Order: sequence, then structure tokens, then C-alpha cells
Amino acid sequence: MAVKFFGQYLVENNLVSRDALLKAIELQEQKNLKLGEMAVSTGYVTQADIERAHNAQMSKDMRLGDLLVEMGILTLSQLEEIVIRQKNTHLYIGEALVSIGALNSEQLRMHLDAFKQDQAQYVSERIELPAGIPDGLVWEMTADLTYKLITRVLGIQFRPGKCQSVATVDSNFMLTAMDLSGDVDARYILSVSEGIQKEIAKAILKENSVDGEPLEVLEDTVMEFINVVCGNVAAKASQMGKIMNINPPVVIHPPASGLQVPSGSAALCFPIHVGEKDKMELILFIKA
Repeated sequence: MAVKFFGQYLVENNLVSRDALLKAIELQEQKNLKLGEMAVSTGYVTQADIERAHNAQMSKDMRLGDLLVEMGILTLSQLEEIVIRQKNTHLYIGEALVSIGALNSEQLRMHLDAFKQDQAQYVSERIELPAGIPDGLVWEMTADLTYKLITRVLGIQFRPGKCQSVATVDSNFMLTAMDLSGDVDARYILSVSEGIQKEIAKAILKENSVDGEPLEVLEDTVMEFINVVCGNVAAKASQMGKIMNINPPVVIHPPASGLQVPSGSAALCFPIHVGEKDKMELILFIKA
């Protein structure tokens, strides 16, 4: 077994059909609005307002709603109203499966309990590093900001896996690295499959499809995303009293056998589970 989403778990254990899951996902997509979409639907903001706030999120560690308030686009009471509407109308995948008749409420409760037990060994609700890692708080913050920006900037749904020490980094479609120096000495690496590379490109380029884009453009968008992440990480590190300099990102082309961890460095891998076919990981090479 491995990290799975609830719908995937149900299908693989023959508890619901794949067709039923796809129908439930379609119902979710119809019902569930992102905060920005909900805000626009109320008439309190325009799509242009949301775009301005999303652009501001690139350099500011704030949730979209809080940023809209700080920018004077929403009042606090309007934000609270939008959040309540969003929560009241949100449909979870299990609820959607019940709505279409694929499960009943008792089956949902039983399967959800079993799913949580199955996944407990793989998924962590908090970031925990192995013992003995220098500047542990900095690297916990780095992983946390990476997760936040994957959600806020890329709009990718994922489940974080447990951090683990590794001796070799698995090969993937694209590995992009940025070297960090100053009070810390490390290399930040984002490993993505081809599908995730395209999702990043669509978010950065604000396009519905990037199938016609050359590989160099797609690689540039992943490097741009790393620039955004590490820029935010450096700013947060400064608040923690740590000087962190960032260097231009580079693309790494490791052999099929994987990327070896440099001598004198500890390597942490943070699996970022996004689906059955795509693979995404954050890796940190930390010099002792």
C-alpha cells in the first residue's frame, strides 16, 4: 500500500466503481467553488481583483482572503460571509458518492475509518524532520511554505507524505535546483513528473493548455515557481534571524539510477502526493 486519496482507495478496494468516482468528482467540480470564485459570485470583487491578489501572493505568505482584506478589496465581514458560504456548500468526495447513490451514510463512515487507519503510516498532519538535522526550524518552514505555495499559486491538490532521509534522489521528468547560502548552506530541489510540469506551467502562464509550448518554456515556469518559493523562504528566514541568499535556479538531468547525495550533506525528501500517475517531491541537501 502507499499514499492514496479516498476515492482512489475506494476504487482499488472495489468499494465503488471508477465510473461512480468520476461522476462524484464531476458533481464536486460543479458544487465546490474556490474562495476567489465564491467572492466573485457574491459581487463583492471582480476577477481582476482576484488576479491582483493572486499576483501579490507570489511574494507574500498570506491566504487569499486575508490578502483581499489587507488590500482593501474586501471588508472583514464580507470575507467572513464568503468563508461561511464556502464551507456550507463544500461537498467532500464521500458526500458526493452518497449523493449519487454509490454509497450510503453508514458505508461512508465505515470506509472512511478504514481509509484513515490505512493511511496513518504514510501521511503526516505536521512536518517532522529526522533527529539531528541542523537548523531544523528553517527546513520545517521551507517545507511548509512550499506546501502553501503549491496550493495558493499552482492550485494543485495534494497530500504531504512523511519526511524521510534518503541517500539517492529518484530520477524524474524534471529536477530543478536552487542553491541557498549565508547562515545556511543547502540545495533546494523540486522533482516533478511531466504532468506536474504542465500544471505548473498552466498556473504560471495563466493558460488552460500548454500542449503547444516548447520544453524550454515549460522548464522556465518550474524555475519561476522555485524563484517564488525560495524568495518567500529567504524572507521568512530573515524574520527568524537567518541570512539566506538565493542563486538562480538550474535544471538537473540526473541519470536513470538517480541523483546521489553529495558527501557531507544530509538529504531530506518530502513526498508530495498528487495522484496515481504524477510524482512530485521536495528534496533538501543540507550541509552539516
